[in-house]
Amino acid sequence: MRTPSDHHSYPAHWEADVVLRDGGTAQIRPITPDDAQRLVSFYERVSDESKYYRFFAPYPRLSDRDVHRFTHHDYVDRVGLAAIVGDEFIATVRYDRIDSRGMPARSPSGAAPDGRLAAGSGPAPADEAEVAFLVQDAHQGRGVASALLEHIAAVARERAIRRFAAEVLPANTKMIKVFTDAGYTQKRSFEDGVVRLEFDLEPTDRSLAVMRAREQRAEARSVQRLLAPGSVAVIGTSRSSGGVGRTVLRNLLDGGFTGRVHAVNHAFPDDLTRLEPEGVPAHRSLRAIEEPVDLAVVAVPAERVPDVVAACGDHGVQGLVVLSAGYAESGREGRDRQRDLVRQARTYGMRVIGPNAFGVINTAEGVRLNASLSPQLPNPGRLGLFTQSGAIGIALLSGLHRRGAGLASLAGIAGISTFVSAGNRADVSGNDLLQYWYDDPQTDVVLMYLESIGNPRKFTRLAKRTAAVKPVVVVKGARHTGSAPTGHAVPTTRIPDATVSDLLRQAGVIRVDTVTELADTGVLLASQPLPAGPRVAILGNSESLGLITYDACLTEGLRPLPPRDLTTAATPEDFRRALTEALADDSCDAVVVTAIPWVGDSRADALATAVREAAQTSGPGPDKPVAVVHLEIQELAAALAGTGEESAPGTRRIPAYPAAERAVRALAEAVRYTRWRQEAAEPGRVPEYDDIDEAGAAADIQVLLAPADGTGDDADPGVELSAADTQRLLARYGVSVLPALSAPDPDTAVRAAERLGFPVALKPTASHLRHRTDLGGVRLELGSEAELRRAYAELTGHLGRPEELGLVVQRMAPRGVDTVVRAAIDPAAGAVLSFGLAGAPSELLGDTAHRLVPVTGRDAAELIRSVRTAPLLFGWRGSKPVDTAALEELLLRVSRLVDDHPEVVAVDLEPVVVAQHGLSVLGASARLAPPPPRTDLGPRHMPAY
Repeated sequence: MRTPSDHHSYPAHWEADVVLRDGGTAQIRPITPDDAQRLVSFYERVSDESKYYRFFAPYPRLSDRDVHRFTHHDYVDRVGLAAIVGDEFIATVRYDRIDSRGMPARSPSGAAPDGRLAAGSGPAPADEAEVAFLVQDAHQGRGVASALLEHIAAVARERAIRRFAAEVLPANTKMIKVFTDAGYTQKRSFEDGVVRLEFDLEPTDRSLAVMRAREQRAEARSVQRLLAPGSVAVIGTSRSSGGVGRTVLRNLLDGGFTGRVHAVNHAFPDDLTRLEPEGVPAHRSLRAIEEPVDLAVVAVPAERVPDVVAACGDHGVQGLVVLSAGYAESGREGRDRQRDLVRQARTYGMRVIGPNAFGVINTAEGVRLNASLSPQLPNPGRLGLFTQSGAIGIALLSGLHRRGAGLASLAGIAGISTFVSAGNRADVSGNDLLQYWYDDPQTDVVLMYLESIGNPRKFTRLAKRTAAVKPVVVVKGARHTGSAPTGHAVPTTRIPDATVSDLLRQAGVIRVDTVTELADTGVLLASQPLPAGPRVAILGNSESLGLITYDACLTEGLRPLPPRDLTTAATPEDFRRALTEALADDSCDAVVVTAIPWVGDSRADALATAVREAAQTSGPGPDKPVAVVHLEIQELAAALAGTGEESAPGTRRIPAYPAAERAVRALAEAVRYTRWRQEAAEPGRVPEYDDIDEAGAAADIQVLLAPADGTGDDADPGVELSAADTQRLLARYGVSVLPALSAPDPDTAVRAAERLGFPVALKPTASHLRHRTDLGGVRLELGSEAELRRAYAELTGHLGRPEELGLVVQRMAPRGVDTVVRAAIDPAAGAVLSFGLAGAPSELLGDTAHRLVPVTGRDAAELIRSVRTAPLLFGWRGSKPVDTAALEELLLRVSRLVDDHPEVVAVDLEPVVVAQHGLSVLGASARLAPPPPRTDLGPRHMPAY
């Protein structure tokens, strides 16, 4: 139990697990009085030099007064954090609030219970603090101080501290580098033999870039330690053949693992030192192994896993692959067991793949690791594969192997670089693998089967960065169940699957629907150059198959050239000549070769050689992708993949597909990905508008939210804004809403119309009638008092009393296309901007497009063009095009509003009538709530358990 210091409660939300530079992990948490002995023990292990750097004088031991001061904090003006591995401190950091003279300062009495300054509480507190670090010598160089700086800075910002000051001896170059490399705006001075550093804590583009670069290196290194161990212990290896542990042990050896392998089972006889027939060292416990163990594969019953984890931690094991089942997939007790597993492993600085995992594979020649249940090590290739399902992992590995794995000495067309099947992915997730594959030279294409996305903001950020350098192809399972698989502990998200798909596309992710499409697309991307455009040449020995391919291209939005029929009498040489000509033709960007069997003569090898040689010597100009569609020529796929004995390194391999639709779909995904990369190379920008009043909007929001903030016991403290408040807030961002005047009776309606000017519209505001023109509840183009009174009588006569309808009068807007613009905050994914045409297209057909906020000018232009009904905006059937530039500007302004003010959790503009010149917002609503935490902008940390 942690005892709170002084009178402020213990801030549990400051606790975090972090990945360090070398791939190990540590826990960061506030220091409490209970840590007195830990602090003393930690200080005793610090060298005299480090103590001198910290206190500027010899300081061999801490006095009782020191211990009390360093363990008792108010968590507002005095805060201490510790980095912990096991039960021991490895580093500490603290800050003390100071005033302008450098003297200790305190928050004013108006501070809230959590330390934040309450609204209207008087003068602001001193906003500067002095910060100091101490890192145990054995852990220096691991990035511990950098991680602590990120977390103590976030704590300080939360406590209204805006600036840190640090005094460092000039010889303490490591600590000076920690500060100067952090990316904050700094001021440096030298006085009395001491370097004084002052830096603002407001995150900058550079500080965020530094933090994310460190995060990438650390998490990639943590995965690399799992995938390239020097030694592996299989814990739970049975004495008899069979069983999970013995199977993994055999797979490790059969795959040719280059490191050392140990078999561990507490039931081994005392005199058993070597397990036969495998011939590997056998041990009753991990302690009996007299050398380091990098990776432990755990295949014991779930109830025995805690003892195994403790033994691994004590032995210095770097990571675990837990194959054992009986965790979150089995119910509440299993979920508790899974949380305990992760917490226990992290206390020792270990990462966990699993539980309920299928295993990991690394085909690199210097590793050859098959620590999985796959019976064979796949041949090496350029595909990185991550799955959250063992069954899907098996299917993918098997399917890719059938596509042609190549000779053992060659990288096959469907070969694997690395494979991770994470099971319940309690710790290591797809995000970690994206960090690893981002700069992995052995991986050209990333394939992922996901059933849940635990941190969508981070996933889209990492996927976008990775997609800028190599394709990321994803198939998402559990799309319509409304919940994640039982084994996955992830945040809930209300985002529909169609929205998820749009957001993935925005990040450059190639999303496909099936595992077959995942393999089809991955194989083409791994073996072929990217197409420069959508123009496709089609050639082959079957006119019918060529026409099917042509139709498939049109369906996928490609631009096929007329198919070239070589006739059924075509020889391999005819194919070679035709393909060479097509590849040299500037009017095409890709080629699809179609082939049907010859009668009575199998020419698969000769045809494969002809196609591959033509593709290899395509002549001047950019390389073009080539795909082959074949019907019932089974040997052709293997020959094209390069499994023949005549293959040589560097020979181009060609993917083959048994159906035209599959080949064209893969090619179309490559075309769309190429277009995304070209656009991402010149990203748009978030525009600045001179008329935006950000400060005024913030002041309005603070006032409007004040009643909700004060309730404290309301589970949903949000505020639905009135029409007037909504219009005032939107006006701060240059968005005007056409005035609508209340009409509780006919006479008031007439006066309102006279004030606004005829013609007018009369419409209800009751929730069950809003935007329901199909019910006859909206009357338009009322040009006189008589027409208005008649419409008023008809509406109240047919739909209900005036007080039930909430009738309003509004000036008529210029005719145009009715659209809807919405923005909403999802707790997991963040702010999402949506656009569609009002009425049936968006409500009935779901024809709505989405982008993550903030959107750029390019995003806004794409957003309005990505709905299926977009032609209505651009002059469909001879109609006049509407002002899409004004619509794009509206989208950008709404995006800025919700991005600048996360308290704006929902905005709904409907309808937005877009005319030939300008637009009119006829209805608007907004909702405010305390902003959800932005985990993507805070200090780096691992998912909490």
